[in-house]
Formats: sequence, C-alpha cells, structure tokens
Amino acid sequence: MSTTEKIRVDKYLWAIRVFKTRSQAADACDGGKVKMNGNNVKAAKPVSLGDNFEVRTEGRKWIIQVTGLLSNRVAYSEAIKYYADNTPEEDKSAPKAIAAVFHTGKRQSKIGRPTKKDRRNIEGFLGEVEED
Repeated sequence: MSTTEKIRVDKYLWAIRVFKTRSQAADACDGGKVKMNGNNVKAAKPVSLGDNFEVRTEGRKWIIQVTGLLSNRVAYSEAIKYYADNTPEEDKSAPKAIAAVFHTGKRQSKIGRPTKKDRRNIEGFLGEVEED
C-alpha cells in the first residue's frame, strides 16, 4: 500500500484489531476515547506514519504508534506489524472487564438468593413444622 493513500482513524483502528467493528471505533472517536498526538480526534481524520494514539477501550488502555498503514482487516499476526504497542506494563495487566451479566441486571446461575424451588427444598430438608 502506498503512503500517499489516506486512511481514516476509525478504519485504521478497526483494521489493526483494536476494535471489533468500525462503528465501535467511530463511536470511540466521537466519545473522546481516542487521542492522536495528545488531542481528541474525529473518526474521519487521516492517519499518517509516526502518529501516536492513546485509545481507551472497555478491556484496556492502548498507547500505539503507527508504523504502517492498513486499510483492510487482516489476521492478528499480520495486524501487529502495522503498529508499535508502547503501552506501559501496568496498563496491559489491568484487571479484565467483568462479565457482561453484571451489566444486564440478570443474576448468574446458582449465585445469589435461592429460588422458590430451592427454598421449598431447604424447608423440606430441615423439616420445619408449622405452629398452630
């Protein structure tokens, strides 16, 4: 690919596999989660060699430097050749995101309050007697 071709920030971040979809990359740019050379950037801004990005995703924080331009999504083993990951070790080993069920309001199976059926089984096991 020639270096004169222009690639949008959202397309580049999607192609190097920082985001799963291009729309997620565009939303992150619009939401202020992507900074290029220290400044907030819009999704349509062209990327050039040597640009530095600070990207905050749900899973982790990335600090990357553009070493090559990539417009199409490729395998991870190929994609890592197009950027240098300058993220400090403490940000790489940050706690992973918690399970999605905690955000939906649903409880995980077998954790938390007993169900009605569980309660009946417990009462039957304990042999509780009703008082008259």
